[in-house]
Amino acid sequence: MPASSRELRGQFLLDPDVVFLNHGSFGACPKPVFETFQRWQLDLERQPVEFLGRRVDDLLAVARTSLGSYLNAPADDLIFVPNATTGINIVARSLALNPGDEILTSDQEYGAMDYTWEFVCKKTGARYIHHPIPLPVTTTEDFVEHFWQAVTPRTRVIFLSHITSPTALIYPIEEICRRARAAGILTVIDGAHAPGQISLDLQALDVDFYSGNCHKWLCAPKGSAFLYVRPEHQTVIEPMVISWGYTESANFVTRNQWQGTRDVSAFLTVPAAIQWQADHDWDAVREQCHALATDTRQQLAELTNLPQIAPASSVWYRQMFTAPLPDCDPVQLKSQLYEQYKVEVPLVNWNGRDYVRVSIQGYTTREETDTLLTAMKNLLKL
Repeated sequence: MPASSRELRGQFLLDPDVVFLNHGSFGACPKPVFETFQRWQLDLERQPVEFLGRRVDDLLAVARTSLGSYLNAPADDLIFVPNATTGINIVARSLALNPGDEILTSDQEYGAMDYTWEFVCKKTGARYIHHPIPLPVTTTEDFVEHFWQAVTPRTRVIFLSHITSPTALIYPIEEICRRARAAGILTVIDGAHAPGQISLDLQALDVDFYSGNCHKWLCAPKGSAFLYVRPEHQTVIEPMVISWGYTESANFVTRNQWQGTRDVSAFLTVPAAIQWQADHDWDAVREQCHALATDTRQQLAELTNLPQIAPASSVWYRQMFTAPLPDCDPVQLKSQLYEQYKVEVPLVNWNGRDYVRVSIQGYTTREETDTLLTAMKNLLKL
């Protein structure tokens, strides 16, 4: 029997006076995991020369092995990075793109990643192609067929989020990766919201490049993420920082792992986060979260009388959902939600429409989602 949301809330450091429905932005770390993080930091400070000079490679290898088991990926195909943005930047800036090459993506990608690919395209002459995804989505088969219509003979890379930032939709990545491999197209997947929210099997995905955050839904400390690269592409990857690991005989890990002096404590804490969720029957917790998300989503739709952007199915969302709002001043509404109701939740403007993106983590109670619903009803005069 998994712990209740109230019991789990007591294990987090979050302000108890805030209705925190924005786990998706920066995550939240449980107290036991955070204490492990602090122990690593203290260990580093007690003897930094021994820690960084003699122990760090072995310590990181243990952490990568734990993460690899969790992701079903060889540890030597993984490196730690501070965040998924860094991981995607490493890949995007390493690929040998030529004028006219196309990077195909959707119109629901994270803005920082759009900036990254636009920067790379400006330098290389490649083109970044946004293919609109019509809402509401219907079936994964229709999604894949619609997206694949935008593939051309010039498509060199497909870049997609596994779970999108503005719409919180789970994209059918596995089938897209399968088609891309058959067509000789590289796949680069932004998994910022995936680890911890959905089950991940990188071998089954058969993806070329995948970067995901551990500090969001996996509940590890801030600054812990990973980049996975298939073995045949590892020599292509250029480290963001050239340092002592960049030698003739170096492999993928050693070329990228040593970045000069830095605190690697967040990386070393990832196994503790994985274990903490396992100890709390996290598969069952996620099911509870999805049920609460589905109920909250339905009640919000009944309040606004607006259509949903996806069917009520775990195929399309798990612990995070986006719902449309009626015409409003989103800046004012966000301020009122926090100042009057202490509700911390992001409002998203996407394609000229306003939405609310709600995160339901294990610590989220029904009373908190009821507070959101009451606040929306009163502030929007529904």
